[in-house]
Amino acid sequence: MDLRRVCGWSLLLGLTVLPALAVAAGKCERLVVTGSPDAPPYLWQDPQNPKHLIGASADLLQHVAGELGIKVELLYAGKRSQALDEVRSGRMDMLADAPLTVSELDTLDYIHPPLLENDYLVWTRKDSALVYNEAQDLHGHPGAVSEKSRMTQAFGAFAEQQLTLVRTPNLTQAFQKLLLGEVEFVLAGRYSGMAAAQTLSMANDLIARPQPVDKPGLFLAVSHNSACNDPWLRGQLAKKMTELPASGLTEAVLLRNIERWKVQLSQRQTQQPQQPASTPKQ
Repeated sequence: MDLRRVCGWSLLLGLTVLPALAVAAGKCERLVVTGSPDAPPYLWQDPQNPKHLIGASADLLQHVAGELGIKVELLYAGKRSQALDEVRSGRMDMLADAPLTVSELDTLDYIHPPLLENDYLVWTRKDSALVYNEAQDLHGHPGAVSEKSRMTQAFGAFAEQQLTLVRTPNLTQAFQKLLLGEVEFVLAGRYSGMAAAQTLSMANDLIARPQPVDKPGLFLAVSHNSACNDPWLRGQLAKKMTELPASGLTEAVLLRNIERWKVQLSQRQTQQPQQPASTPKQ
């Protein structure tokens, strides 16, 4: 075969493929994202614009997407189960705070490592005599946990078999049981627990033990049915997730959103003093 003809065809093929690759890499200019609407400081509804979600997960995702040149819109899609349905169907592209669940691998691509790790700590009264170094130490002691909590499947199975836990509708009621002496400990996220304790004026009465009992990740999860789900996007997001912990940005964003949420609660209480303040559901 004529070498010049081969080279010509190779060049033509290359020119044909390059634009296709460029389109594939750049086709996703906008991601529509949702998640839990009631999980401060990670995600919650914006009181100024209830159609949108704000919080630490939102801020970190906006930062990462901005570096990739992608616009992100974080929209309220209803409660957590409704948000999951929207993403499964492809009507929305991504969950910003998905727990890793084996059953969802058929519908979602999880980006590793997680955007955030939600350390669950053992919270006790400051005068508690409970000795805690590992989860097994909690065996035989009554505890409480919000039914909104999202533990790892492994810890959930352990807790079911080994621990005595009362499940409360929210974290506020769990902490109230703790202060009343009805339980000896509460399992709650590091930052959601901190926010709730401060908001409920319990910070001087409660203490969080430093050793996490569980460390579930809050993952970005892209729908299999999203038009944006391609190898380029998943690879770039995974790279950014790997870089994020070393940046020092995560904790600063979490603390900033705790303060942001507390200010909003204070404003709500001022405007509607007859309404009880809501607190983190986790």
